[in-house]
Amino acid sequence: MAEREHLRITGVHAVSALGRGADALLAGVLAGAPAFTPVRRFDTIGRRVTVAATLPEVGTLADELTDAVDRACRAAGLDRTHRAGAALFLATHGGPHSLPARPAGGGDTAPEVPALAGHLARRCGLGGRTRTYTTACVSASTAVADAATLIGRGDLDRVVVAAGYLVEPDQYALFDAGRALAADGAVRPFSAGRKGLLLGDAVVAVVLESARAAAARGAPTVATVAGWGRAGDAYHPCQPHPEGHGLARAAEAALRRAGLPAAAVGYVNANATGTPYSDASEAAALGRVFGAAAGRIPVSSTKSVHGHALEASGLLELVVTVLTLGHGKLPVNAGWLGPDDSCPLDVITDAPRPAPTPHALTLNAAFGGANTALLVSAP
Repeated sequence: MAEREHLRITGVHAVSALGRGADALLAGVLAGAPAFTPVRRFDTIGRRVTVAATLPEVGTLADELTDAVDRACRAAGLDRTHRAGAALFLATHGGPHSLPARPAGGGDTAPEVPALAGHLARRCGLGGRTRTYTTACVSASTAVADAATLIGRGDLDRVVVAAGYLVEPDQYALFDAGRALAADGAVRPFSAGRKGLLLGDAVVAVVLESARAAAARGAPTVATVAGWGRAGDAYHPCQPHPEGHGLARAAEAALRRAGLPAAAVGYVNANATGTPYSDASEAAALGRVFGAAAGRIPVSSTKSVHGHALEASGLLELVVTVLTLGHGKLPVNAGWLGPDDSCPLDVITDAPRPAPTPHALTLNAAFGGANTALLVSAP
């Protein structure tokens, strides 16, 4: 497959605090009503912040991922033969709290990472290679970029990328102790008065295929992944470069790979977490990529609605971007209080807007200076 022959997304499934399934996710982000509620899953006594975006009832992460992978494969129309040749790339957070134990007498407990990828592949009938990604908040978007690279050069025909994070006490405690969580209980990306991030559940699966493989079986095309880019800041363990160098390079690489000019992009689903330093850095990165036009491109961060899903964020936000482009409406950036001079962007604040073009960027960044950009196009 040629480098610029776009990668097909043929099936998606997502679970978040907005509900189960793609329709619930689309309706939730377009409604723009934040899903943050008091945490009931574990004890938050003594914490500064006591809210997150969680589903009231979830199974083990292994079971939720199995269901998501199976539903995405069914949405893509993959039969047993097609599944047998598919690879599985899994992005998730390690540790026992990420894999809730079954109730007493409930049978086998869920496997630990990295055995989880093989476990999921067997349960879902995926017979290709497996990979596990635990590279913080760019885990899922890195998995998509790797899948796109391997499919693009003909090494693979089909990859299922899955990602999962269920809000658990360890990471919650770390973010709370580090004062990264928003004490006012709201995520306000790019806004004046923003106080920080809030965590959220996400279990997501996406089927990626070469154009040839998808066409051979008459598969539906949900969207195309036209370009992808990755870059590092090497600036600070926990802070991005103040001028957004790494994120800008990732976005520029995605545009080059897609063979599209920056002017073709009609929406940016931003990484913006609602933290003062990171949001300003991302705004600077967009200024580097789009120049004077940066203030005219619609931007929103849907973390303001569904929360920050850590390793699963990149895949959840890719699906949000794909669904909203396909629907022709761009989602709201909730929690907005007013403009901030450090973020001179056209933030979508009041209601969903019509999508001006079929092309959008979805951006992600992680501690350690890792940055990713995925450029997607409506079918």
